[in-house]
Amino acid sequence: MTKHLLIVEDNPHDLELARTALELSDVCCEAQVARDGQEALDLLRQAGSMPDLVLLDLNMPRVSGHEVLQRVKNDELLWQVPVVVFTTSSEPSDQAACAAAGADDYVVKPGGFEELIETLNALGRRWLATAHAPLRRLTVL
Repeated sequence: MTKHLLIVEDNPHDLELARTALELSDVCCEAQVARDGQEALDLLRQAGSMPDLVLLDLNMPRVSGHEVLQRVKNDELLWQVPVVVFTTSSEPSDQAACAAAGADDYVVKPGGFEELIETLNALGRRWLATAHAPLRRLTVL
């Protein structure tokens, strides 16, 4: 069974790095991208498009990552979707706010490309691996 990942990222450079790192990682999933918070909420509310994991940046246009997280975790149809905040912010106040809002994990984006691949592999093992299917290559939609 193919796993589905929603990447919520507005920075084109960070998005390209994440896509490339995912392609080089052992993560087996199909990835969809939302380039701002409102697009993420719209995608999540579409029937039949429930991802297995959301990687959410905090600094987003239109609707912030904090707001997306709060809306998802307070929505009776979406609250069970795992949301990993994946951001450059290492501020304790951001971490505390995300924990209070119900984030499933908080990961500070690593600075190096090899570390990014390792981090995405770890996230894939933790959130997307199943006992029935080995991890394979990513298919980016």
